[in-house]
Amino acid sequence: MAGEWFDCHSPEFIEAKARASEWCARYNATPYARRGERKQMLKELFGAVGTNVSVGDNFTCGFGTNIFIGSNVSVNLNCTFIDNNRITIGNDVLIAPCVHLNTASHPVELTERLTPNWNPESGEYRWRTRALPITIGNGCWIGANVVVLAGVTIGDGSVIGAGSVVTKDIPAHVLAAGNPCRVIREINR
Repeated sequence: MAGEWFDCHSPEFIEAKARASEWCARYNATPYARRGERKQMLKELFGAVGTNVSVGDNFTCGFGTNIFIGSNVSVNLNCTFIDNNRITIGNDVLIAPCVHLNTASHPVELTERLTPNWNPESGEYRWRTRALPITIGNGCWIGANVVVLAGVTIGDGSVIGAGSVVTKDIPAHVLAAGNPCRVIREINR
């Protein structure tokens, strides 16, 4: 949570991932028509869930406990939230199908990416990993197939165009799109 390097295969993380994996299997097996039951399930795992929250089928998360969702939020089908760090989603947010929110990251340079003095017998993970939070402000719309990377904040009222890869913070009340995602224009408030 402090953004430091960690072993994502240490026993406590494996246990938390297993719990989230079991939860995802139960959640995705629960028919969409049983929305009341599904809403209760969100409260079982997520850090916080506001009122009038819907998360579609084929949802996947890393831990679940680091996901904090406000009120009046719709998360569409096939979304993946890798919540090794905190994911905060404000109120009145639309998240389209196939959106990926990924708080985990690895160094670009191979020598930095490899765990120093790694021993395959140790059970330690080979790759260095760290995680940074993701924040999506109130009133945002995140388009289909968007990927939001670790450490990104998307300001209130902004729209992220379909297929974008968000690598840096996006200010409030703008339309942004592309790979890498960039501001296209301001949006009337």
